[in-house]
Amino acid sequence: MTDVMVPALGESVSEATVSTWFKKPGDAVKQDEMLCELETDKVSVEVPSPVAGVLAEILAPEGTTVAANARLAIVTEGAAAAAPAKTEAPAPKEEPKPAPATKSVEDAPSARKAMAEAGLSPDQVQGTGRDGRIMKEDVARAVAAPAPAASAPAPAPVAIPRAPVPADDAAREERVRMTRLRQTIARRLKDAQNTAAMLTTYNEVDMSGIMELRNTYKDAFEKKHGVKLGFMSFFVKACCHALKEVPEVNAEIDGQDIVYKNYVHMGVAVGTPSGLVVPVVRDADQMSFAAIEKKIAELGVRARDGKLSMAEMQGGSFTISNGGVYGSLMSSPILNPPQSGILGMHKIQDRPVVVNGQIVIRPMMYLALSYDHRIVDGKGAVTFLVRVKEALEDPRRLLMDL
Repeated sequence: MTDVMVPALGESVSEATVSTWFKKPGDAVKQDEMLCELETDKVSVEVPSPVAGVLAEILAPEGTTVAANARLAIVTEGAAAAAPAKTEAPAPKEEPKPAPATKSVEDAPSARKAMAEAGLSPDQVQGTGRDGRIMKEDVARAVAAPAPAASAPAPAPVAIPRAPVPADDAAREERVRMTRLRQTIARRLKDAQNTAAMLTTYNEVDMSGIMELRNTYKDAFEKKHGVKLGFMSFFVKACCHALKEVPEVNAEIDGQDIVYKNYVHMGVAVGTPSGLVVPVVRDADQMSFAAIEKKIAELGVRARDGKLSMAEMQGGSFTISNGGVYGSLMSSPILNPPQSGILGMHKIQDRPVVVNGQIVIRPMMYLALSYDHRIVDGKGAVTFLVRVKEALEDPRRLLMDL
């Protein structure tokens, strides 16, 4: 018998939630084959089997909150253990197993969570997904289907009371518990609003210079470095340049002290199916355009796949958030504590502007800098944003350190 333990979760993370089991008791498993997935405040962690054998018992079902180094399951080593594992179980317990075994696809993870919370088994829910796959909507319908007596206890655990909902509307609603990541995002953003004296200043930048430079060199850049030349490396470089002149934007408050950082660990906000995460490009001020583009591309893929490590999401000193990829024209980003500044990028849009007394059409982008007014004065914030604007409108300034 070998215990399956919670793997190292990283600094400051003491617990996790079991989100999905990929195997069930009695299944044969290979060494390093993924048994389950844990969800922490920041990342998802896959748990591999330490040995080859049979999954004998699951000690922490889906939805269970487990502490660091807790036991998750027991694996019996060796394939020969499969037969005894099945014969030892009483006959009545074997009967429910054929139903899920005949399904060609697994039910949606969100549906399994909802069923666990509602106390329903898969045979009580009619799946409408492909090949009978059970979806979240199917669970919601199954919960709403019983008589009103079944729905009466539901409001009890709700912290914030809702207005009465007509029965027809209730049948078309679904209640899904917030993931740990979403709870953490909500808490940190609200903490930022409650703690920092947050203020936002705006400017706009003419993207013509970058677009021309990019069009001229993008093919040669990709051929040499094996990565596309995007806009983000210009913004990272421009911010690193501006942070040297206005170091308080790269600082943080620690009690009665201001901690100035002689490095730039650039957080780059990435939207994922689970929520917003901010992987960190460490020592970005010392990196080339190609190194920045490669690192951002790598972190972006790992973020969307839920493969980021805790170390890759900690220690950021400043953040860039690009709402423009979703079509945002203007927004006020919220600080990522304990950082004192965050730059919001937005959609590039052709607009009429005045250049040398003439009205011309230029690709323009609004920039928004949210900052902690406790340590960053208005002059510093505006200076920072103007330096970013100048560097982006004339990228040659970055080469000349101007």
